[in-house]
Amino acid sequence: MENGSLEVVSSNGSDRTPIWKIVIVASIAAGVQFGWAIQLSLLTPYSQQLGVPHAASNFIWLCGPLSGLIVQPTVGFRSDHCTSRFGRRRPFIVAGAIFIVLAVLLVGFAADIGHLAGDSLKHPMKPRAVAVYVIGFWILDVSNNMLQGPCRALLADLSGENHKMMRNSNAMFSFFMAVGNVLGYAAGSRGELHKMFPFSRTKACDVSCANLKSCFFLDIILLTVVTTVAVLSVKEQKWSGEDDKNTMDNESRKRRPLLGQLVSTFKGLSRPMWILLLITCFNWIAWFPWVLYDTDWMGKEVYGGKVGGNAEEKRLYDRGVRAGSLGLMLNSVVLALASMAIVPVSNLVGGVKRLWGGVNFVLAVCLVGTVWVTKAAEGWRAEHGNQALRPPPNSIMGAALGLFSALGVPLAVTYSVPFAMASIFCSSSESSSSSSNAGQGLSLGLLNVSIVIPQMLVSLVSGPLDAAFNGSNLPAFVLGGVAAAVSGFLALFMLPNPPPSTLLQNNVLPSGGH
Repeated sequence: MENGSLEVVSSNGSDRTPIWKIVIVASIAAGVQFGWAIQLSLLTPYSQQLGVPHAASNFIWLCGPLSGLIVQPTVGFRSDHCTSRFGRRRPFIVAGAIFIVLAVLLVGFAADIGHLAGDSLKHPMKPRAVAVYVIGFWILDVSNNMLQGPCRALLADLSGENHKMMRNSNAMFSFFMAVGNVLGYAAGSRGELHKMFPFSRTKACDVSCANLKSCFFLDIILLTVVTTVAVLSVKEQKWSGEDDKNTMDNESRKRRPLLGQLVSTFKGLSRPMWILLLITCFNWIAWFPWVLYDTDWMGKEVYGGKVGGNAEEKRLYDRGVRAGSLGLMLNSVVLALASMAIVPVSNLVGGVKRLWGGVNFVLAVCLVGTVWVTKAAEGWRAEHGNQALRPPPNSIMGAALGLFSALGVPLAVTYSVPFAMASIFCSSSESSSSSSNAGQGLSLGLLNVSIVIPQMLVSLVSGPLDAAFNGSNLPAFVLGGVAAAVSGFLALFMLPNPPPSTLLQNNVLPSGGH
């Protein structure tokens, strides 16, 4: 490599992609995750203001896994075989970004549109606004899935067959996801953000609604900038069917329906890919109880507040939820730092499978650790009696926030390593005679299926489980801890080591590599 620049050989082996292009493409994750952080922190309260019943809001949130189950494999497959003159991935990235902008405008202006369509400001239920909100919300989740899959696939394309660079590019993607989280949670916590956009506050849209709009305006600006820079800076060559050495015959493919091709691809997956999907499934069974209930756990079980209690109990619950938001901010900071250390640490411990297996046991310990923190908080409240309606002492708060922070380490690996390994197994399959008929886009789409199915399972099981234990979140967390331990065991003892990189075998290394 001339001048010590870090470059990567493309998949055709003839061109070199500078590392700054990898960084630019990965930065799209910041724009996507900024909006996702806003969804998690602000959309549920906003939906309540529009009059969405609590049960209906749970139904709306099922859009994420449902769209991921359908959209990502479909988009991944289509992007693998896209013959646009702009390339395979960039058309889908641009389309996904455009639909995200449309979706956040629909969600942000739902109250205004509903009011113009006839919703009464005095009535708590605003059906027209709810209809606009639901449509926008579903488009938003579909668009997120449409954008992230091709973005990761483009990173794999740019990495060529260099497995080290695949790990680096996915770690960079994880880093920018953390950056987006930090920016999104920071924006969502600002109570006067609407002053940046005075027109955001209207007759139908109060201060909290205007703050939500303003957050979405910032998201649009960020996403537009990073996406535009990426698609203009990173060029793709037009793909033709003749370039596809490992998929089925072109004419046969055209005659078969998409569902049949997806089923065929599943049947043709290699054993390492099946094990990877299984480990990812258990991994996300562990994660989703925490993702769904982390701030609720802080408000209800650490602070001792109640959603439907008296005024003091509600106030205590709200303070706990805000403390949980602080924990999510700390989690995102640790996530960003850990993302940058994934590759050197994996080299230190002997490979990514050992790193993944090890941090899954860390995840298990943290989830089970919520039981200890909860019992300590309950013991403190029992000891102080009438004074219990106040925040717990600093020792208990520090332990709870410590769990939030520590979970940033396994989350960084979860956001990076499985996707890198899917790309590595896919590229290895493409260079072998036993192809699985899956390109990068479809392989990453199938990996996403092993993420969304656990989300649906947890959504269906956690409610009855919590009800059986008087509304406690601990049973779901303990279940997640068991699943994390199973995932760690499978990663350590069943997942094969990634095959050697073709480029490494040919002595083609990034400068400074070993």
